[in-house]
Amino acid sequence: MILTTKRIGRQRRLAAGLVITAVVALIAIVGPWLAPYGETEIVGKPFTMEGGWLGTDYLGQDVWSRVLAGGGPILVTAVAATAFGMVLGIVIGVVAAYAGGWLDEAIMRLNDVALAFPQILLALLVLTAVDQPAAWMIVLLVGVSHAPRVARVARGVALGIVSRDYVHSAEALGESRLRVLAAEVLPNMSAPLLAEAGLRLTYSIGMVAGIGFLGFAANPGAADWGQMINENRLALLVQPWGVLAPVLVIGVFTVGTNLMADGIAQLSGRGE
Repeated sequence: MILTTKRIGRQRRLAAGLVITAVVALIAIVGPWLAPYGETEIVGKPFTMEGGWLGTDYLGQDVWSRVLAGGGPILVTAVAATAFGMVLGIVIGVVAAYAGGWLDEAIMRLNDVALAFPQILLALLVLTAVDQPAAWMIVLLVGVSHAPRVARVARGVALGIVSRDYVHSAEALGESRLRVLAAEVLPNMSAPLLAEAGLRLTYSIGMVAGIGFLGFAANPGAADWGQMINENRLALLVQPWGVLAPVLVIGVFTVGTNLMADGIAQLSGRGE
């Protein structure tokens, strides 16, 4: 399935998801240049409506400026983690489906063991063992936590493809297994994997924000949507915007990615 402009236009759910996601991503990219104050600049007393139109946070920093500055790191981390998890999971799932037999059974039973671990628990177990987590470490942990779920989806899709005649024809012509996978199997898995990628991105945003909320952000001094919720939660009744603003932005982005995933799934289900 190729996502053309015409097909996207016919699928309102997908179009709406793309617009919402693009708007939030654009805000995260250009936000630091639009912010009226620096992300660590003190503009007034803590938890007041001084400074910008959303007031100040627990240190007296402008909430609106920190919201604009805090999106880039969390979105980059979430996208990178999703990409890593998708690649790793697809490799595991496709190899298992194509190999078949005892190797397929062994890979998927190990995959089931990995599925038994809660995603956030694996990340916290590692992050609590280091003094200050780096961004690449969070990407790695979130991506690895996605891989077992992606692998199961990829294997299920690949099982319906590896037995097709065109795959057997390629093998009969002497094509290498790697070339058969790259040229015959993977291109025909694009639609369900795109839908799964949208779903994984949704979970990545939640996990990265949750890690920041629990105090494991890669840069504790910088603006971070998840970290902002934790920093300002004690004064929620006094100055709610320090918490509500990042929550709303994360929620809107999550809605957008979910709509994209649902729209792609509906298009693939109709064979468009």
